[in-house]
Amino acid sequence: MKQIILGTAGHIDHGKTALIKAVTGIDTDRLKEEKLRGITIELGFASIDLPSGQHLGIVDVPGHEKFVKNMVAGATGIDIVAMVIAADEGVMPQTKEHMEICTLLGIKQGLVVLTKTDLVDEEWLELVTEDVRKFTRGTFLEDKPVLPVSSLTGQGIPEFIKALDELSAMTPSRPVNSLFRLPIDRVFSMKGFGTVITGTMVSGCVRTGDTVMIYPSGITSKVRGIQVHNQSVSIAEAGMRTAINFQGLEKASVQRGEVLSSPGALKPSYMLDVSLHFLKSNKKPVKNRTLIRFHTGTNEILGHIILLDKDEITPGETTVAQIRLDSPVAVVSDDKFVIRSYSPVRTIGGGQILNPLPQKHKRFKKNIFEGLKALVNQPPEEIIAYHVDNAGYKGVSFSDLKIMTNMPEKQLDNALQKLMSIKTVICADRENRIYIHKNCYENLNKKISSYLDNYHRTNPLKAGMQKEELKSKLPAAGSKLFNLILDMMMNNREVIFEGDSVRLFSHTVSLGSDQAEVKEKILSTYLKSGLCPPYFKDLSKSLDIDAKRAKDVLILLVEEGLIIKTKEELYFHAEVVNNLKKRLVDFLLTHGEMTTPQFKEMTGITRKYLIPLIEYFDSKNITIRIGDIRKLRSS
Repeated sequence: MKQIILGTAGHIDHGKTALIKAVTGIDTDRLKEEKLRGITIELGFASIDLPSGQHLGIVDVPGHEKFVKNMVAGATGIDIVAMVIAADEGVMPQTKEHMEICTLLGIKQGLVVLTKTDLVDEEWLELVTEDVRKFTRGTFLEDKPVLPVSSLTGQGIPEFIKALDELSAMTPSRPVNSLFRLPIDRVFSMKGFGTVITGTMVSGCVRTGDTVMIYPSGITSKVRGIQVHNQSVSIAEAGMRTAINFQGLEKASVQRGEVLSSPGALKPSYMLDVSLHFLKSNKKPVKNRTLIRFHTGTNEILGHIILLDKDEITPGETTVAQIRLDSPVAVVSDDKFVIRSYSPVRTIGGGQILNPLPQKHKRFKKNIFEGLKALVNQPPEEIIAYHVDNAGYKGVSFSDLKIMTNMPEKQLDNALQKLMSIKTVICADRENRIYIHKNCYENLNKKISSYLDNYHRTNPLKAGMQKEELKSKLPAAGSKLFNLILDMMMNNREVIFEGDSVRLFSHTVSLGSDQAEVKEKILSTYLKSGLCPPYFKDLSKSLDIDAKRAKDVLILLVEEGLIIKTKEELYFHAEVVNNLKKRLVDFLLTHGEMTTPQFKEMTGITRKYLIPLIEYFDSKNITIRIGDIRKLRSS
């Protein structure tokens, strides 16, 4: 069976609470102050089983202008509105404001109830009915039933119940969404039960025993019991008026306006990107950075409107904006909101949330405000691609995309698979399910290629750039993303790894004629000098070679294995070292061990060359030092 919530709306003292009592037998005014003053202050709740068997939850809201914030909290999650207008007074200021609020919250179904008909004659009733028809023209209540009733005599009550049944049949089931959310509209303690939280479940479901989190505070607790319309149940689903009591949760730690959800499912934010409609009924424009009261769910928070493409918004205009709040909220994409002026307090606009987790935007950036405007009517894949592209190098996680798109998990997963199949989106971290856009890959690809190309031009004799040096030039890209891009570039035959260095696939080391001449001079000198080569700084001077050019050629010779480096500035020809290695191994195979003096006697060289060479053989695992002797290292 569908879960449907009926909400009342209308001016103070127009008979909303009396109407609900006449229909259900329940007086929703429960507070002592409400009884004394004869007005509704807080939200009231009731329910009824309609003739078709459809169960209807009911939220009764206050009509006084001082309690509009409570009315907005109650209107969250309702499917059908009963706009209550007293026949003896007609359309009044709060009737108009409540209509605007219901429209801004996206309510589509409803009817008008003309109450207190026992106080007027037929002629007056006809005049009021005509006035109401004019009032509803162009609204979601145009052409909806206008029913005259008297809660005192019961006249019209059966017709009202029948109309509710018909509207319930026309009301679609709520969209399936796996994300459990319950905006809290009431918190109280009950003896023997502890802290109880109530609200209208807007999506998902909750079960007895579940661990839940309160947002934005982050407090967690376990569900001890659930009631729906005063009946204990093991599970509550979207559309149900739900009361939940918790284990070990202090009443003072929970406030109206907070949201119940699963741990880690939501993410509080101080900023929201929104589509904002500024009501036509406003008398003057609102300027950028205007202080406002922001209502979403059951919450009211102070904040500022940041207009992204203009300095003011005029009555009747719709635009995109960023709301910057004094306190964080936990919402999802497509949530509706209402804004009211700070002082005097009046509803001035509202709309829907486009991005609940945005970056701080600079104003008058065309790509930003045009991108947000496009989000309003984009298909799911385009919305996902926008958010992934907007995240840049850091990417966006699957859990954040659930919040930013408000899509059921399976739908989101399917859309991502489709985007990855056409290479619009790339999974940069499979473990944490983080995605980047192809634009991010292409941007990094170009930067890496450019850095390597410049490096090759500057260092033509070096095989490649050290991987860590390259990574240091891209600090915004994390290690996982950097390695992923390099792997993709390698698979595409754009780069090649050689040890710890990276080079462009097209890069080859080639010597010019003058460099080839330097190469031959260096090789010849080191070969002739044998085991007593000159230090390199002395070599470059004796050969009258530019030190930097000579060093570049020398490094190339080391990388090619023609020259061997034993320590800074001391190099040997590879043929000389290999001949010595053979003599050393033969000696150790015959004698088993060798002292340093014996090595000196074999080579006939001073300690200046002796120690670097014997330590070189140690480092290459040819020999092993044991005390004052060397032995062959076992393979």
